[in-house]
Amino acid sequence: MRFKRHFEWERGQKGIDITPLIDMVFQLLIFFLLTSSFVVSQAGIKVNLPKAVTSDVLQDETFVITVNKNDVVFLNDKAITSSELAARLDSMPKKKSVLLKSDKKASLGKVVEIWDLCREKGMEKINIATIQE
Repeated sequence: MRFKRHFEWERGQKGIDITPLIDMVFQLLIFFLLTSSFVVSQAGIKVNLPKAVTSDVLQDETFVITVNKNDVVFLNDKAITSSELAARLDSMPKKKSVLLKSDKKASLGKVVEIWDLCREKGMEKINIATIQE
């Protein structure tokens, strides 16, 4: 005995309609885009900051001096030498604060050298960037 199969697409519809599937995918995409939180990172130099328990958030504008793990010094995201940094610190206002960002793997000698240079040039506020725990 042979049974005949009756499918709806045999009578007139030649394929599966994927329009509802596409609509559902777009709705899911929009849902996840609207509900996800995006991490906004600062463009610039990759520095792994050390952690500190006692740290405060700075509110005023600062000059940012960054030392990466290869001991390359950056002033506001531009590579600079120690002699150029000294000349730039002479021209900066002394009331502005300096934020010193140093990678965990940067040598302590380079960080202390920059710290001493800032103090020698009369910078009143020198801060070290850390990550709060």
